[in-house]
Amino acid sequence: MPSASPNHVSMSEFPSQRAGDADSILGKMDGVVRRAGNVVAGTTAHSANPDSIDEDEAPVAVRGKRPDKHSMDYVIRSGIAGGIAGCAAKTTVAPLDRVKILFQTGNPQFVKYQGSWAGFGIAMRDIYRHDGLLGLFRGHSATLLKIYPYAAIKFVAYEQYRALLIGSNRQNETWLRRFSSGALAGVTSVFFTYPLDVIRVRLAFETKHRRMSLTETCKKIYYEQPFPKPSITTTQSGTVAEAATSTIQAVAPRSGLVNFYRGFSTTLLGMVPYAGVSFLTHDTAGDIFRLPSIRKYTTLPKPANAPTDKPAPLRAWAELTAGGISGAVSQTVAYPLEVIRRRMQVSGAVGDGHRLRIAETASLVFRERGIPGFFVGLSIGYIKVVPLAAVSFYTYERLKILFNV
Repeated sequence: MPSASPNHVSMSEFPSQRAGDADSILGKMDGVVRRAGNVVAGTTAHSANPDSIDEDEAPVAVRGKRPDKHSMDYVIRSGIAGGIAGCAAKTTVAPLDRVKILFQTGNPQFVKYQGSWAGFGIAMRDIYRHDGLLGLFRGHSATLLKIYPYAAIKFVAYEQYRALLIGSNRQNETWLRRFSSGALAGVTSVFFTYPLDVIRVRLAFETKHRRMSLTETCKKIYYEQPFPKPSITTTQSGTVAEAATSTIQAVAPRSGLVNFYRGFSTTLLGMVPYAGVSFLTHDTAGDIFRLPSIRKYTTLPKPANAPTDKPAPLRAWAELTAGGISGAVSQTVAYPLEVIRRRMQVSGAVGDGHRLRIAETASLVFRERGIPGFFVGLSIGYIKVVPLAAVSFYTYERLKILFNV
């Protein structure tokens, strides 16, 4: 191999240079956001050099008024911040989400790739080869339509539940109240946006050369039928129970809008631990990063307009780390229920078009693969959810400073 030219920089110098560049970029991003937050509040911090931010010198202290979290102005601004944060995070991991859904739902064309990192790479290569770059983002437009209101509602609801359950009293900052605030926020957001998620998963699951349009997909979901109940021989002791069952089956919808809430009960069961643990872990990690012994390395000066009881914002690396940890922990806790939910959502896309119930889906997964079947794609899930949560929380916290919420 020919020797490197003496005019070239040694390769050993690259890592430190890249690390320095990354720290510089993140530091400037934090500085820009802090200055923008001060501008929104009508104040600016004095700096001898406008191109640099001295993070050891706090801005001019102007005690901010505590915002009314129940006001419409606060709800709108926090909703916009949450929606933008959700879209930014979801776009970052869209190709990973496509492959994960194909693995989770047992798509016949991709089941052979499961169980290895090489298989994950091959699956992405095959999608790119047959469908191009857009194939990796199939269903992403529906994702953005769903994720903006979902993230907006989730963060707004969390702020509202947190204000209700915790308020400004630091003594109320218990793990149970934090968990409850996050869980209630997750349930509230998923209730309003679940039909869009069903459509998104169905679009991502389709891999045939003849693509179904959004309208065709919605029609197919609307007209799908559940499995018929087996007939029961009438006995004298069971006449009343059977009559009641027949009446319920006669009046209960077997197709229609109820199909867009397929797997919803499982989603609620999974959302409670997922959202609750996510917000709990993020807030707890934030408390650890703000400990007096290390906060000079992990926190930024408070914005000039910040209320006295509001904690100092974390530096970029600390905020991203807190978000990433929260994503990994919450994903592990809730993943088995997510697998069941995905299988229920696409049950009409395979077989004879009938939908499966929770117990039937769980039994099917267990018969096919045993306990490991409930964790198929978890390693890929980590690759997706860690940057997803990190970008989401980081973007939201920085936009809160920018929007003064």
